[in-house]
Amino acid sequence: MSDTWLYQVRINVSSELATTLRDDPQNTPASLHDVLRRHNASLMCQYDAFAGYVEEAEKLGRDNYPLYQWTKDTIENPEKKAKYLRSFTVYVDGADVYAAQIADSLQSGLSALADEPGIERVVKIDTNPANNPQPPAKV
Repeated sequence: MSDTWLYQVRINVSSELATTLRDDPQNTPASLHDVLRRHNASLMCQYDAFAGYVEEAEKLGRDNYPLYQWTKDTIENPEKKAKYLRSFTVYVDGADVYAAQIADSLQSGLSALADEPGIERVVKIDTNPANNPQPPAKV
């Protein structure tokens, strides 16, 4: 059954590196750039992804976006905003989830950068809902 799950790799970085990755990705540190290039991967800031979701929902109609209010509340909370500005999802071939073998290789390559300035944490997440916190249900 575990073969049915897909995986995602995320990295947490320093505020300084987050600013570079968001505002000036051409200056991504060479070692990080090389790992991403080897996996045909790119980074998406979690805050930017959340803000994009909220913007799209407001443009196209909130009724079709079940996580709209939770996401909006999250990005408007200063502490959570600071957290998500430093969290990046790794996309591989344009996808945010991928096979275990790809995620394992990517996690290994990124974890090797843990001693480099700016890289604070590398984590692999599976798509099994039982292993992931779910947004609170609004009554």
